[in-house]
Amino acid sequence: MIPMGRFVSLLLATMVILCADTAPKQLENSGKPMRVPAECKQSDLQTLGLTCTEDEPCPLYLELSNVEANGGRIFLAGNIHTPTQTLSSILLGSADGGKTWMEPYDRVRFSALEQVEFIDMEYGWISGATMGALPRDPFFLLTSDGGKTWRLRPLFEEPHPGSIERFWFDSRKSGALLLSPNDGNYEMYETMTGGESWTLKEVSPKPLKLAQARASADGGWRLRPNAKNRSYDVEIKDTNDWQRVASFLVEVGVCK
Repeated sequence: MIPMGRFVSLLLATMVILCADTAPKQLENSGKPMRVPAECKQSDLQTLGLTCTEDEPCPLYLELSNVEANGGRIFLAGNIHTPTQTLSSILLGSADGGKTWMEPYDRVRFSALEQVEFIDMEYGWISGATMGALPRDPFFLLTSDGGKTWRLRPLFEEPHPGSIERFWFDSRKSGALLLSPNDGNYEMYETMTGGESWTLKEVSPKPLKLAQARASADGGWRLRPNAKNRSYDVEIKDTNDWQRVASFLVEVGVCK
């Protein structure tokens, strides 16, 4: 019999494999907003309890939550969702300044990616969680080659509610995170293994704060909703103003 912790890890890995066929080919940036490919599987609709028909299709939306640059690479984290349910996470990456884009990691079913951080040119982390009525089973994507490849590491070996509110690494090995509860107490965890394992350090009925945390605009990049084009603009700060590097459409397809 497979231990429960091992089963959860295998389940998360299986979720990634099942979404591999949704990853797009290379997206070319022509200056206009790009549309990432998105589709619905009948099995996913049944699992989520969605009724999407030819007469009443369910729109699909791209939601981007974070942008981070590391060396010559740019990363965008987010998810693809209907008006009521999250279908999958999405990670977009560019190695040529935004001219072309790929997905360096397969989409994780029913999950969303949030914060992206690099400690140096090689080591980085992306937080995520399974989304449903309430977020659960938080996890990290880890890289040790500058974002060329990523691997998924669950935060817990057992099923666990909550999501990673924020995290911070001060070296390749040591870091801390705050776990937002669905109900109950707030929790702080620390790692000395680069995110491979985590130890509970503090529990409080009130929100906790990390000793260190980088402001979202410190990296010189930002995501800006563009209402006119119904898109997300990826922008970089130059000497006097923000300059658009790429743009992605919010509406990416329909389920029917």
